Amino acid sequence: MTDQAHNIPRREFDDYQIPEEWKKEEEEEEQKTEKEEEQAEQEAETGSEKVSAESGYEVRREEAKEGDTVLTCPECGAQRFEQNSAQGELVCVDCGLVIDENRIDESAEWRAFNEEEREKKARAGQPLTYTKHDMGVSTEIGKGSGELYKVSGNKRAQYYRLRKWHKRLTKSKDRNLGFALSELNSMVSNLNLPESVHEEVARLYEKAVDQGLVRGRSMESIISALLYIVARKQGTPRTLDEISEASGIEKREIGRAYRYVARELGLRILPAKPQDYVPRFAGKLQLSGEVQARARQILKEAREKDLLSGKGPTGLAAAALYIAAVLEGEKRTQREVADVVGVTEVTIRNRYKELAEKLELEEELEEKSN
Repeated sequence: MTDQAHNIPRREFDDYQIPEEWKKEEEEEEQKTEKEEEQAEQEAETGSEKVSAESGYEVRREEAKEGDTVLTCPECGAQRFEQNSAQGELVCVDCGLVIDENRIDESAEWRAFNEEEREKKARAGQPLTYTKHDMGVSTEIGKGSGELYKVSGNKRAQYYRLRKWHKRLTKSKDRNLGFALSELNSMVSNLNLPESVHEEVARLYEKAVDQGLVRGRSMESIISALLYIVARKQGTPRTLDEISEASGIEKREIGRAYRYVARELGLRILPAKPQDYVPRFAGKLQLSGEVQARARQILKEAREKDLLSGKGPTGLAAAALYIAAVLEGEKRTQREVADVVGVTEVTIRNRYKELAEKLELEEELEEKSN
């Protein structure tokens, strides 16, 4: 019976043709349903709705989940707010209504007025700096032999071995930078230069090491040349005599290194302005702010009459300070000024006569001197 059931022929249906319009409608409905299902699954997974833009980016609009509280302005019904951390207020952007005035300030408790202060006060790790050979981010296994005795007896051999291999694995560039930057730190301190000069010189020295400019030359001469360039560029110039005294390198060698480094690194150096020397020389001579202002005014008038070209900036600054000190009743001798500035009395006397004559200050200087 089973064999007979299997042998029963199937019923033959009529070959009915479904209209093409019906097929298209069914296919469109199926595609639409599939897209809606895929979109619903994506929204369920991400919890957000993606809106594609033709400009090549996506905009996400977060939707409130069930049970979430959506803050709405009671005045205009908007949902855009701005938080004022200083006053602890939450303000509606559209109408300006203060929603909450007792909010907790979650910002930093310290204040910073520039980027340097902000970096120093931040507690997110040490800032990167070129003044350290490792940019201030690497570690060191022990400092000095005294650290060895702080380790337990059974660990001292391992500690000593690790410290030795740590030094052996240090690259020659890092060793060079370590010695050079310590020398730079000492020179910056002796010359009383700002931190910005220290940072820039360290950056340029590392660039010089990478380009092989230090090979065959003393690192002190390269550092001295870079100090001379950067200090002048940033408006805090130092004379070659001062840099030579701080580094122990002869002026002639610093001059050679200065021209070589400037050419190889493509540094464009403008002549130093006499006005840049006035505050420092005036401080050493213990002159008041009125004298400094008068000296700057004298140099400004001299520049307008083209009296500064072809003359040394230190000699002009010394002569202007000498004239200003006499005019303001704080007279200093030419010998005192020459010792501080580092020029001869003859130079000061010559510049003094030129400025007094061309600026018509001779009568006034005579009256003040008497």
